[in-house]
Amino acid sequence: MITREQISTVLEHPVFDTEGNKIGDAKNVFIDDVTGEPEWVSVKTGLFGASESFVPIRQASVVEDHLEVPYPKDTVKDAPNVDVEAGGHLSEDEEHRLYEHYGIDWDAAWQQAAPAGPRETETPGPPADDAMTRSEERMHVGTERREAGRVRLRKYVVTEEQQVTVPVSHEEVRVEREPITDANRAEAMTGEDISEAEHEVVLHEERPVVETRAEPVERVRMTTEERTEQETVTGKVRKERIEAEGTEEDAEGDR
Repeated sequence: MITREQISTVLEHPVFDTEGNKIGDAKNVFIDDVTGEPEWVSVKTGLFGASESFVPIRQASVVEDHLEVPYPKDTVKDAPNVDVEAGGHLSEDEEHRLYEHYGIDWDAAWQQAAPAGPRETETPGPPADDAMTRSEERMHVGTERREAGRVRLRKYVVTEEQQVTVPVSHEEVRVEREPITDANRAEAMTGEDISEAEHEVVLHEERPVVETRAEPVERVRMTTEERTEQETVTGKVRKERIEAEGTEEDAEGDR
């Protein structure tokens, strides 16, 4: 259980669940009006602390430099949304919804604390050693992974003309004449002396024949590579300042 004296060590410090998962940072502590003891703590969750969830603080404990609550991280982040500013109060309906979310018996809790009024936020006062704690907000910048686009491989067919030079041959007729000699006289004297005759020769030629065949030429695949760039993030943080009032230096400055 967290006491009023421990509030200053809780605010703006990390809040973890029992599994060691960080839920967020404690922002405000809400006090029971009847018992005067801390009842709820609001925790900033989400990226850059954009959301705020309420957690019962009765069974929480301070462990080293953080607050540990007996509820899973997802349970805290899914708690009902309650819009209460620092110094404000939880209505009975809001508190009832929170009790129901965390599985706390509403009637038993009220019997322990008597009919309690609304809850309020308390700003911690000076510790017993008369020292004042100065706090300031720090920026904690993280990254989230999201889809930036999609790329796909698509195969389609195009037709293009190609010119290929190929040698072709053909036959031509050439008439050869030779005189009658003793070597060919016998062939020349065969047949009738005077007659009509024909002799036919078949001519041949080559023509190009085009045939296409699909042949693999390359393999194409897509891979991804990660590049890291520097990006500047700007945010506002609050800082506390401590000044002494009523000192002699202040008196001299007023003259």
